[in-house]
Amino acid sequence: MAEAHQAVAFQFTITPEGIDLQLSYQALNQIYLSGVRSWKKRVSRMRVRNSLIKGVFPASPSSWLFVAIGILATMYMQSDPSMGLISKIQQHLPLRYGGQTMLSALVFSTLLWLSLILALRFCLKLLLSYHHWMFEQHGRVSNTTKVWVVSATYLESVRPLLTDPEFKRMTNLAGQFESNLGNRLQRYLKLKALWATNYVSDWWEEYIYLRSRGPIMVNSNYYGMDFLYVTPTPVQAARAGNTITALLLYRRKVNREDRVPGTVIPLCAAQCERMFNTTRTPGTETDVLQHWQDSEFVAVYNKGRFFRLWVYRAGRLLSPREIEYQIQRILDDPSPPLPGEERLGALTAGDRVPWAQIRKQYFSSGVNKRSLDAIERAAFFVTLDDEEQGMKGDDPAGNLDRYAKSLLHGKCYDRWFDKSFSIVIYKNGKSGLNAEHSWADAPTVAHLWEYTLATDAFQLGYTEDGHCKGEVERSLPHPQRLSWEIPSEAQASSSLAVAQALADDVDCHVFPFREFGKGRIKKCRISPDAFIQISLQLAYFRDRGGFCLTYEASMTRLFREGRTETVRSCSNESCAFIRALEGRETEDQCRRLFRKASEKHQNLYRMAMTGAGIDRHLFCLYVVSKYLGVESAFLKEVLSEPWRLSTSQTPVQQMELFDLKNHPDFISLGGGFGPVADDGYGVSYIIVGEDMINFHVSSKHSCKETDSHRFGAQISRALQDIMTLLSADAKTTSSSSSSSSSSSSSSSSSSKDKKLL
Repeated sequence: MAEAHQAVAFQFTITPEGIDLQLSYQALNQIYLSGVRSWKKRVSRMRVRNSLIKGVFPASPSSWLFVAIGILATMYMQSDPSMGLISKIQQHLPLRYGGQTMLSALVFSTLLWLSLILALRFCLKLLLSYHHWMFEQHGRVSNTTKVWVVSATYLESVRPLLTDPEFKRMTNLAGQFESNLGNRLQRYLKLKALWATNYVSDWWEEYIYLRSRGPIMVNSNYYGMDFLYVTPTPVQAARAGNTITALLLYRRKVNREDRVPGTVIPLCAAQCERMFNTTRTPGTETDVLQHWQDSEFVAVYNKGRFFRLWVYRAGRLLSPREIEYQIQRILDDPSPPLPGEERLGALTAGDRVPWAQIRKQYFSSGVNKRSLDAIERAAFFVTLDDEEQGMKGDDPAGNLDRYAKSLLHGKCYDRWFDKSFSIVIYKNGKSGLNAEHSWADAPTVAHLWEYTLATDAFQLGYTEDGHCKGEVERSLPHPQRLSWEIPSEAQASSSLAVAQALADDVDCHVFPFREFGKGRIKKCRISPDAFIQISLQLAYFRDRGGFCLTYEASMTRLFREGRTETVRSCSNESCAFIRALEGRETEDQCRRLFRKASEKHQNLYRMAMTGAGIDRHLFCLYVVSKYLGVESAFLKEVLSEPWRLSTSQTPVQQMELFDLKNHPDFISLGGGFGPVADDGYGVSYIIVGEDMINFHVSSKHSCKETDSHRFGAQISRALQDIMTLLSADAKTTSSSSSSSSSSSSSSSSSSKDKKLL
């Protein structure tokens, strides 16, 4: 996904302070700091109202009562379930007059209860660590073997992309790495894994996201779209009222449940913690993610003005109708922007260093600091856009492309790209969001957005005239207009120029593929994701005449604080199938190779999900090498390879929220991201229902070899060609089955006739 752009370009410089025994103070210090950060996070997660419930998980506080009653009942029946332990406890109690037996029984019950909890946790940990349901579980292997496996897997993934001399050279580099530096680097990672919660995630967040000095708009941030066919209301203020309410209801669920709301799958919920009240603040060397306690207001931008909108009053969440009323007040406000206010948001869209310097010099005190604090501490950011978007008018395809570009970068100054996410409500009631990437990955934001769309349309609803439901307290204070004193030298002209050039270069194409969906793919006994990924490989081969390193994002949230891993979709098997198909080999041969490629892809995906991928491992080995002050030609070359095809599936995680049978028009468009390589494509897709797949393709106009619309057409053609190939096999199988059935039927009839005779 978008992180692939950063993974290629990231660089940092460290001066190691080496000591004897081949140890590095700098590397050990970073491992120590990783552990400290992990433990600080654990402490910060403890909330008074949830600490007791979390502390006794997977049991509940009420289960103690059942254990205590059971022990007391057994004792009442003249039996000692403790085998003498209650008596020993009684001897050490300070009480000497009555109540000793009861108290000692309760102490024993508590100890037994805690022991059962620990046993259950251990069993649950073993259960969740077992990945046989995906593929054979890995055993314990040595450092040397792990480095060899990573190197061998990497070499396998790049074999179809290299000539024989190039592959021989890379094999030699990998061999040198295995025999010399690799084992030493691996020891440091093992040490970090023992001390820190997750040996990858903190470095991934720091070096891939926060240390990037280029613009995060387009390069890192991504977007999510509204329903494709339906706009629940054309009233802008009303849509904003329901959307804001739904988002705050989701925040309440996250705070109360301390898990991913609406799912029983054991996924790590750590990414949800910074969903709200979070901002990325710029620095000269690295940015910082700041997270505050739940705020009772949101920041709103409209017609070049910033507002603070209070959404709680005396601890009560305002009704959707009241929020609509307040939003309408902002829309009706005739005041003009203050000098420098209208394009202030462009500072968050340009390079990070100028924004850090301006922030420190002009926004660290006084009225500017107070107003900036109101934006950064807000639950989230809301843009009331004065444009209309969506699939509308005489050019629905072109309008979808413009809709995507609007959400990805807007006017480059009417979004606050540093906020964890910004909601955009358009003049015609269409909505969408833009999300900052460092705090969480797309599935986390997609889960939030699914809940928001479903709650807005099906739970909160609208009146017949398109307004929010509920009553309005007319005495609500007006939204607070933020004040600024921005000198000309602090205005965002240079940042806007950088951002505008980046935005103008983006070529976006969004298209719904309606020919078939996962229903028909599954009938061919093929994984839908594997089918689409191999189709993307075929489309790229036809578009560019060759293969490329392909990035598919896979989540690793089966592990604590897991983020993503890379599925290297371009495999020897997928390339063999494409060469056979384009070389006009027999259909049987092509189908055999396709199924082999599909099985390979599924296995790669399972490996990535269960921690057996290679790219995050290689990344961490590279970080350790930098801290040790040693150079590895192998790692340097691996980490500098561009992902010319970066792909990501937007998963539909809460299908129970959408009744597509009774409401077939409420289909999500999904979301997308900017191009990753200057000469490549970014492709996001969402599988909706049984009969549709929505695609988002991005590239750069400045590259004469890429064209998002052309590549979109190649994707459609590739999907249909592969389905035609598989359908022919299905028809043959069906025909054979029918013949067999007919023959069997004739035989059965003949035997019946003989019996009658």
